[in-house]
Amino acid sequence: MTERTKAVLFDIGNVFVEWDPRNLYSKLIDDTQELEGFLADVVTLEWHTEHDRGRPFADGVRLLADKYPEYEDLIRAFDERWDETIGNTITGTVDVLEQLSEQGMRTFGLTNFSAEKWPSFCRQYAFTDLFGGVVVSGDEKLVKPDPRIYHVAIERFNLDPELTIYIDDRMDNVRAAEQLGMVGHHFTDANKLANDLRAKGFLY
Repeated sequence: MTERTKAVLFDIGNVFVEWDPRNLYSKLIDDTQELEGFLADVVTLEWHTEHDRGRPFADGVRLLADKYPEYEDLIRAFDERWDETIGNTITGTVDVLEQLSEQGMRTFGLTNFSAEKWPSFCRQYAFTDLFGGVVVSGDEKLVKPDPRIYHVAIERFNLDPELTIYIDDRMDNVRAAEQLGMVGHHFTDANKLANDLRAKGFLY
């Protein structure tokens, strides 16, 4: 029987980097009311989630631009200037990841992320090199909180759910991990994360 080992499984967006389409569109739409309407009705999270599920950006842009031709340039910006949707790095979480790695803890990622955009993100953010592997939703054609994508991570990384803590800024994603037997942490702050990891025996 193989020895049971602990592991830490991280979400990426809004855990390691701030992500919000407003980071881009606040530069392009001056009127606050128009900006909020655009994000509520046009470039919505539901529309973008299909890119995280594997739909090519070109297809998503074309479909939405056909529906809202008056916003075509702004819709295309979501693809062409996608990097600008990313805000500040949450350095405290990077520090935690570095400490875990230094202590020999197994660390992995499980992220809703476009397969197209993930490679360039990794080139820009060196902390991704510290993961033992990352399950990317766009590659799997599955998005959290679908339990099937958690099973992909469990099997690929040989995780013992009871000895794995899953960290995410979205409570529905945390709950899905907990339902599979993982320890859950709803991320709000890097200091709180570090304290919880210590309390649960993952960080020393």
